Amino acid sequence: MIIAQISDIHAAPDNDNMTRLARALSWLDGLDLDALVMSGDLIEDGSSEEYREIAARLGELRCPVLLLPGNSDDRSAMRAVFSDRPGSVARGDAMHFVAEIGGVRLIGIDTTLNDTSAGDVVPHLNWIEEVLDAPGADASLVFSHHHLFASGIAPMDAVMAQGAREFGDLLQRRPRRPLAISSGHVHRPMTSLLGGVPAHICGSICPANPLWFGGPDVPVVHEPPMIMVHRLVGRDLVSHHIAV
Repeated sequence: MIIAQISDIHAAPDNDNMTRLARALSWLDGLDLDALVMSGDLIEDGSSEEYREIAARLGELRCPVLLLPGNSDDRSAMRAVFSDRPGSVARGDAMHFVAEIGGVRLIGIDTTLNDTSAGDVVPHLNWIEEVLDAPGADASLVFSHHHLFASGIAPMDAVMAQGAREFGDLLQRRPRRPLAISSGHVHRPMTSLLGGVPAHICGSICPANPLWFGGPDVPVVHEPPMIMVHRLVGRDLVSHHIAV
């Protein structure tokens, strides 16, 4: 089973991020994908036109596309343009998803909050527990927009998802933990652990943030667009960070 992940396009009329997205989709065209997860921040300025252009490009794919909003997104505009998105779960304002594909449960948590770039997973912990424990799938993967472990980049960690410790505690109590958690938001690829579960941050389609730990010099950034490919054979998962 092959699941691709794209995050943080930040498409806007005054940038070339749609061209960068086209490069990523062209690269993925060579894979036999079972699903594509879009983990938020599709657009930059709240314009529905960019959503419609993204939807047209995604409509050419031969696999389900699972969508999460990010802090730069407009939920109402997303719902209008992607009204038939598979796996969608509406709980209040939240736009979660749950889809079972090939015996694997893909879970998307909408961690966004109104009027802030930060996120919060705490309001959704009961729902997450129910979905993780539900019978049916042999394995699960969890996705979010906001990262759930500290990246070391202070400006980004100031707006990460709150409730990471509580989420980690929940995972450690679960008899059936997810195989991995994967987010976006930081605009850099990296990997850690949360509650004993591998936790990834998918690099961005838009230009990357520097790996800056607060010193006097900010490192130069030259990374191309980044995506992830999660390949699952049985319960053996390998997650690849790919530059395109």
